[in-house]
Amino acid sequence: MAHLLVVESWVGSMSRLLPRAIREGGHEFTFLTRDLHHYLRSAPEGTAHPLLGARNVVTADTNDTETLLPEVARLHSVLGFDGVISSCDYYLPTVARIAGHLGLPGPGPEAVHDACRKDATRRVLADAGVPGPRFALHEEWADLARAAREIGYPLVVKPVDLCAGMYVRRVEDEAELAAAVWALADFPLNARGQRRVPAVLLEELLTGPEVSVETVSYAGAVQVVGVTDKSIGGAPAFIETGHMFPAALTAADRGAAEQTALSALKALGLTDGVVAHTEIKLTPAGPRVVEVNPRPAGNRITELIRHVTGIDLAAAAVEVALGREPDLRRRETGLRSAAVGFLVPETSGTLEALDNRQLTATPGVSPSRSRAAGRS
Repeated sequence: MAHLLVVESWVGSMSRLLPRAIREGGHEFTFLTRDLHHYLRSAPEGTAHPLLGARNVVTADTNDTETLLPEVARLHSVLGFDGVISSCDYYLPTVARIAGHLGLPGPGPEAVHDACRKDATRRVLADAGVPGPRFALHEEWADLARAAREIGYPLVVKPVDLCAGMYVRRVEDEAELAAAVWALADFPLNARGQRRVPAVLLEELLTGPEVSVETVSYAGAVQVVGVTDKSIGGAPAFIETGHMFPAALTAADRGAAEQTALSALKALGLTDGVVAHTEIKLTPAGPRVVEVNPRPAGNRITELIRHVTGIDLAAAAVEVALGREPDLRRRETGLRSAAVGFLVPETSGTLEALDNRQLTATPGVSPSRSRAAGRS
């Protein structure tokens, strides 16, 4: 039996999948958080949150890494951790720092930092010759306006340190660019109370289908588990409205997407101890990297993969965090493909009731009761 340190988590499906994978692997965990009530509020009424299945629940300021490192070292001397893990993007760099500080398995802190910072990802991939959009990074309005004209409208505005598509917008002209930049400036802290970097990333608008390449890195080797199709809506935002696994691609397109993802992971140094989710646009000029996420895919993609292949990416994430070779053998499940869709309202308001009797009566459809599409 191994003992993992779990540092924060999303409150959606992975907050349930990760504790389950730890338990089914015969392991136990200590949960470290700055605000336990953040998770308790997300538990379905009348049920205990799976994170409360931890051997220990410890409260500490997970937003202050420099203070946290010696505190975790003291915990390690008493509790003895064999690995450290998180499903929440905002704490992946912290987890990498902790692993390095304690001498535990995991990718290097610099690699994780570069993957989690969109501007750093762009610079690293560009230097390595991995194809991506033209981009510019600035803080001042005059510089942003000039760079936007050089890249050309329409283009994409991105924060460098938010996730789940927050404040990512397509803009058609300078007026829309100004509105997007000012909206971002009014959001100085992320959902976990961490202060944001004020720089704004401008990117060339990529056209074409979007897919994601799911991989597992262990002992310097990266294995592709599969390619997922993605549906995007909610313009001018980029909201994921559904996924299908495996993506319906030609062998050439699938191979090109996989090779592009592998090149990105190699350039970033994410070749050991990480389950990754790399998003790719299949443009008319070839695959282009959208972003690289050094953690398992969200939005039920891991469950689609498990239903089709029998491979459990949550369990794989646990095993590589412990420095162990994950089980990536495909099994016969009786399914050749699986898909998930999310209901995205076109107007704002309060949802008072949901009648899913028709859905539950439809063969092959399994309505989810979890907040799979939401992250906080």
